[in-house]
Amino acid sequence: MKLQRNGRSKALAIGAMALVSSLSLAACGSDDNNTTATGSNGSSSAAPAIDCGPKQAPLVSAGSTAQGNAIDILKNNFGAACKDTTINYGGGGSGAGVQQFNQGKIQFAGSDSALKPAEVDASKAVCTGGQGINLPVVAGLISIVYNVEGVDNLVLDGPTIAKIFDSQITKWNDAAIVALNPGAKLPDADIQAFHRTDDSGTTENLTKYFAKTSAGAWSYPASKAWAGKGGQGASGSAGVSAQVKQVKNSVSYAELSFAQTNNLKSASINTGAAKPVEATAVNAANTFAKAQIAGTGSDLALTLDYATKDEGSYPLVLVTYEIVCDKGNKADTLDALKAFLTYSISDAGQKAIGDAGYVPLPKELTGKVTAAVKALA
Repeated sequence: MKLQRNGRSKALAIGAMALVSSLSLAACGSDDNNTTATGSNGSSSAAPAIDCGPKQAPLVSAGSTAQGNAIDILKNNFGAACKDTTINYGGGGSGAGVQQFNQGKIQFAGSDSALKPAEVDASKAVCTGGQGINLPVVAGLISIVYNVEGVDNLVLDGPTIAKIFDSQITKWNDAAIVALNPGAKLPDADIQAFHRTDDSGTTENLTKYFAKTSAGAWSYPASKAWAGKGGQGASGSAGVSAQVKQVKNSVSYAELSFAQTNNLKSASINTGAAKPVEATAVNAANTFAKAQIAGTGSDLALTLDYATKDEGSYPLVLVTYEIVCDKGNKADTLDALKAFLTYSISDAGQKAIGDAGYVPLPKELTGKVTAAVKALA
């Protein structure tokens, strides 16, 4: 099996069940790191083997809120093994993270969309002798979360979702929604749609999906900044999720982990496959299994198929990149950066966040990320 670049025919060939279920926790750490790590459910397990390296200055990072729950888990587990290393992660959204990275304020940024050429050029000012690169570390799916009393198995499709978020469909019993949900008791109620107010990679991935699947219903370019008409805004994945939880007849979009944390319902997507595809990690893994590398060299930006019609492939997926300098990293945090990213992409790290609703990445891809992290300078 070979990972293909730039649209070559052979994709990431690995089964979804293998992605989700085959990962196993690494063995206990060395004598120096034989401590206890706490998982997302608060239970303790043997700490994974982590080469913490020497004590360094605090590692500061920011960006994507979609990966916020994952980073919390990874920080806690890493910190249990590497007690001398402090890792700080502030949210703010992907756009804010990239901006702070290119201002030299943080050591890595989390972004749900890869660096654009202009952002790569800007990164050269802070990455002495190098540039910013995209390392996929946290994968997930975007749930269309909703709060409609009596509707437990909502089905939507690309054009209908786009129209809802652009105020072209404003009632839950609109004919387009009824046609996708025969037999459902859809209320004659106004739809309250919530969108992100911060520059968001989740928004950009959603609007990339619209560009591929809305049949022209979404007339705006894919972007981190929200462009749709109407609706109300909230900040971050946590913000929109909280609004949907509180407001009846509402709908928004958030990473699956936030849907699970807030006990929100997620719509299934009619992709044109034989049956609607549920928003599950297994179904998202089917889509990631066919992702292709678009970056060059140590840059591992991915191309995702938002328009997939494969059976059991959930189309609304995202990957959060940890954006780092390939060269020119600060010496007083480089070892800590490499140690944390190496753990995050390891079997143990991917399993830990997989248990919280994220999607473990294909093993061939994680191997390439590990090699790229090792080469950071």
